[in-house]
Amino acid sequence: MAFLELVNLRLDYVRAYNSELHYEDHVYSARRWLKEWGKLNCSEIKRDSVERFVMKRKKVSAVTANKEIRLLRATFNFGLKRELILKNPVDGVEFLPTEKKLRYVPPVDDIFKVISAADLDTQDYLWTITETLGRMREINQLTWNDVNLKDRYVVLYTRKKKGGHRSPRKVPMTDRLYEILRRRYQSSDRAKPWVFWHRYWSRAEGKFIQGPYQDRKRLMKELCKRAGVRYFRFHALRHAGASLMDSLNVPIGSIQRILGHENRTTTEIYLHCMSDVDRKAMAVFETARKSLTQTLTRTKKMGLALTVRHKLNP
Repeated sequence: MAFLELVNLRLDYVRAYNSELHYEDHVYSARRWLKEWGKLNCSEIKRDSVERFVMKRKKVSAVTANKEIRLLRATFNFGLKRELILKNPVDGVEFLPTEKKLRYVPPVDDIFKVISAADLDTQDYLWTITETLGRMREINQLTWNDVNLKDRYVVLYTRKKKGGHRSPRKVPMTDRLYEILRRRYQSSDRAKPWVFWHRYWSRAEGKFIQGPYQDRKRLMKELCKRAGVRYFRFHALRHAGASLMDSLNVPIGSIQRILGHENRTTTEIYLHCMSDVDRKAMAVFETARKSLTQTLTRTKKMGLALTVRHKLNP
C-alpha cells in the first residue's frame, strides 16, 4: 500500500471518531511525513528512516519528537489492524527522554484580575470554565441541551477516552454559574444551540458563518498581558480549582468525577449517577471561592483607604 493512501485512510478515521483539534494535529504532522515518504510504499519505510526523522524533530523539542512517534505509530498500527500492511516501522523506536516541569498554577487573585480584564461575554466564558473545572474544548462544545437550569447541572463531554468516543459527565452548578447561564439563556437566540459562539470567516465556505469556538489560545495571552500577571492557560483554571478542593479535603473520587479524568471506574462517568457527595464538593468549592473573593475585595479597599489618607496628610 502507498504511504499516502494509508495516511488518508487514517485521517478519515480520526476525523470521524475524534475531536476536530485531534484531527488537525494529525493533519499538521501528516504534511511533514509526506515530505519524507509521500512517494514511497509503506513497505519501503524503514525504522532507521523513522529514527532520522525523529532526530530532526528533536531540534524543536523532545516533546515534539515524541508526539511524532505516537501519531506515526498509531497510523501504521491502523494499517496493521486492518491487514493493509505487514509491518510497523515505528516499532522499536524509543521515546526521547524529557524533563518534567512543575505546572504553573496561578494564584486566585491573578485569576480574578484576568477575568476582570475581559469583556462581559468572555467573563461568562472564563467563569464557566472556572466554575465547572471544564476543559476549554468541553466549554466550546457546550450547547443549551447540555444545560439543565431546573436541576442545576451541566453535562460536559470529552473524547479523552480510548476509541475516541464522547464520554459525558454531570457537573453541579454553583450559584454563580447558574446566574450566568440563566441570564445567557434568557437573552439567547434559540436558532443557535451553543452557549458560546462567534461569527468568523470560513475559508472552506468562502464566507462568514456563525458557530462554536474551535480554539481560543490567543485569548489568555492577551488577557494576562492586559491584567499585568504571569501568563497561564485555560487548563490552569482546572488545576487551581482542583487544588483548592483538595486543600479543603474534598474526596479525591469527587474531584476526579468533576474533572472527568480517565483513571476511575467506568461507572463513574455514566449519567445516571451524580451523588450528593459531588454536589457537596462543588458547594465547598464555591464557599471557598466566595470567601477568597471577599477577602481580596476587603484587602483592596483597605489599601485604597490607606493611600487616600497618606495623600491627605502633609
